[in-house]
Amino acid sequence: MDTMLEIAKRVDDFMMERSPVHDTMRRLVRTFGDLGISFAIAGAMAANAHGHRRTTADVDVLMRREDLIRFKERWIGRGWQDLFEGSKSFRDTLNGVKIDVLIVGDYPGDGRPKPVSFPDPESVRELRDESVPYVTLASLLELKIASGMTAAHRLQDLADAIQLIRVNSLPRSYSGQLDLFVRAKFDELWQAAQVSEDY
Repeated sequence: MDTMLEIAKRVDDFMMERSPVHDTMRRLVRTFGDLGISFAIAGAMAANAHGHRRTTADVDVLMRREDLIRFKERWIGRGWQDLFEGSKSFRDTLNGVKIDVLIVGDYPGDGRPKPVSFPDPESVRELRDESVPYVTLASLLELKIASGMTAAHRLQDLADAIQLIRVNSLPRSYSGQLDLFVRAKFDELWQAAQVSEDY
């Protein structure tokens, strides 16, 4: 079992962006760049880029199915490995970090058809620190809210949305930038974000 000191060091390394997860993300950027693959970092790493600082053990990447196939044909067994045969996800063998792939056209949360699906990375990516392409704040919120709305085990996505609203001081009217499917939930989360955490 890890000591408190070891846990604190891992958290500190993550916040200073020198964790194995950050290294894996940078390796992905280089590898996908060499192949000319369009992608965007999503999930908790994107939440960090948009101001909600929290740790995570994996990297979520938004990409097209054909690009995932192309990447795997070239790189599986060369520093990256499949989690299992036929898996969308894979692992960085250098750092032991898992990469969860969000396929364009699939659906967040319960995976069932809904008005919000994973968009093409070209339409929702923006370059931030170190030229890493992250999904935009609006897209990240839309995906996290849709996920939390439709999957009971994805409550962290709703908690992330509240924190993203809070740290970015988003106005209530920001919901107008989101799909109609998530607007009422955004409004509910916006109200929760206005509650002070000072006790």
